[in-house]
Amino acid sequence: MKRKFPNLCKPIQIGNVIFRNRMFSAPMGGTDIPEDCTIGPKSTAFYELRAKGGAGAVTVSECVVHPKTEHSHMYHLDTKVLGSMASFTYTADAIRRHGAIPSVELSHSGQFSGTYLIDTKEKKEMEQWGPSAGVRYDGVPVRELTEELIKEIVEAYGTTAALAKRAGFEMVMVHGGHGWLVNQFLSPHYNKRTDKYGGSLENRVRFAQEVLDSVRAAVGPGFPIEFRMSGAEFFEGGYGLEEGVEIAKLLESRVDLLHVSAGSYLTGFDITHPSMFREHGCNVYLAAEIKKHVSIPVATVGGLNDPYMMEEIIASGKADVVEMARALLADPELPRKVMSNRDGSIVKCLRCYTCLAERAVTTTRRCSVNPLIGREQEAGDIVPAVVPKKVLVVGGGPGGLQAAITAAKRGHKVILCEATDELGGILKGERAIPFKYEMYELAVTLGTQARELGVEIRLNTRVTKEYAEQENADAVIIAVGSEPMVPPIPGIDGDNVIQVTEYHHKKDEVTDNVVVLGAGLSGCEIAVHLAHEGKTVHLVGRSGELAKNANVRQRPILLKEIEKSGVKVYTNHKGIRVTKEGVLCEHEGKEVLVPGTTVICALGQRPRRKEVEELLDAAPFVAQIGDCVKASTNTDAIYQGHHAALDV
Repeated sequence: MKRKFPNLCKPIQIGNVIFRNRMFSAPMGGTDIPEDCTIGPKSTAFYELRAKGGAGAVTVSECVVHPKTEHSHMYHLDTKVLGSMASFTYTADAIRRHGAIPSVELSHSGQFSGTYLIDTKEKKEMEQWGPSAGVRYDGVPVRELTEELIKEIVEAYGTTAALAKRAGFEMVMVHGGHGWLVNQFLSPHYNKRTDKYGGSLENRVRFAQEVLDSVRAAVGPGFPIEFRMSGAEFFEGGYGLEEGVEIAKLLESRVDLLHVSAGSYLTGFDITHPSMFREHGCNVYLAAEIKKHVSIPVATVGGLNDPYMMEEIIASGKADVVEMARALLADPELPRKVMSNRDGSIVKCLRCYTCLAERAVTTTRRCSVNPLIGREQEAGDIVPAVVPKKVLVVGGGPGGLQAAITAAKRGHKVILCEATDELGGILKGERAIPFKYEMYELAVTLGTQARELGVEIRLNTRVTKEYAEQENADAVIIAVGSEPMVPPIPGIDGDNVIQVTEYHHKKDEVTDNVVVLGAGLSGCEIAVHLAHEGKTVHLVGRSGELAKNANVRQRPILLKEIEKSGVKVYTNHKGIRVTKEGVLCEHEGKEVLVPGTTVICALGQRPRRKEVEELLDAAPFVAQIGDCVKASTNTDAIYQGHHAALDV
């Protein structure tokens, strides 16, 4: 066959190992880490899914090499811990049996020890170690590593690498970026030492060189060593790309693959894990520049999910390998779809940070577009129904579409009815906001998948009780979604008022001076978008906080974007009247006019319960999912839709 993406699909040899393609699964923390820090069975299934999906390599993240000075609740590979070696061996086996190369990331967080602990008080009470003594940004004291401890840590890297090789891993990655310990030695911001490990760049690189020498001695020649580095740190006092190039040159003789990422712990996730407000591929230039100066393969990473972009990166020589993390949460089969020319069915990552937020809050994994993530053992293999049934799905939003897809995969005859002329539900409106366009694309992709699976889709079809009874389905899955909340404020029905869910139809009616009424997630995002378009935007919120319903990773980035884009914010302002001049608000006992000739109403959604209640007796089995139960998130709708279909 002729491949649409020949460069992405081309095998590559790194060290003595041949990888089946150029699409690697970057390190991602697992889904269950027991108290003894072995790899839990859910995590093994989590990594295996990426291998089944066709990735060239799958990297397990992160394996702490020296728990004595690094207390993070991440994986430990220790022969003294019963089951530790076995857990790594089973995981390597699970990855390798699908043709992917298993790799493990060797890590030490340095002065940021405590990663993944939910108890922030416990984190702050931990003893923290770094290249230099000082006080961390949050007031936590940091102790300087002695040369004796440095030697211990260097040896620990080698010991852990040897154990990983014995367990069946065929590559190791040394984490030297993102503000972790190796990067702390490289960075002039963290490293203030005056001995052989500090001062000049040659001295600051010494620790990394010793770590890599220790790993090489442990694994032997030809065994691939990947080094993850930040091409630039992007904060004052850190190193820039010019010095990043020099670091790469000083390390290339000791590694087989340079994995160029970006940023640091101090810069936040917006750089290390590019947000929806950044261009896809925004960090590729770092890898491209470093590649000009080294003779070994270079990998790039950061917000990549489009096979056309990734093909161009390889074809033009900007990098030799592309690595993805979030993109392979959203669609673990992305590499396989690329290899088989099925790029149109790729479910793209939305860069919404649901995965990272769940990791921080519950130490589990969840993806807003993939209901399997973190729960691969529960429903990783969709089992065909013993007796195929007729399933009627009411509503063509993300939850309804996912329910239809899963039901069809199980062999059921599925009819999906959508009351409007287009699939997508609430996601239809996202097409008008560039940084959220992939949410609109999600609905298109799910619609494509449903049709390919034989789902009969009926548009412009409102399902009444009579209609459902006439269809005589064995099961009805109700996914009719939600509708905007419109409080009885005088003037709210005026010609100058646009519901945020209708913005995509009326964007040309929006004037240059706008009031966004409602400062939840949707209100904040439309405010940022309108500010990006050059409009004067006034954001009005009834409470004292913005975007309270945003997740813990997304919210700080969104707030920073609001500030950067020049949105004028009015908190603790209650809208009491809409006029042609703006929104009259009550604030601290006084009436205040927030000016604007267009008002975008973003006051939230409420379930369509009337439609639900009409259909509760429409079939022997009836399930309600998504916003029609409780106005919530795309994540909940897709998850509930998938599991409702498994219950039929």
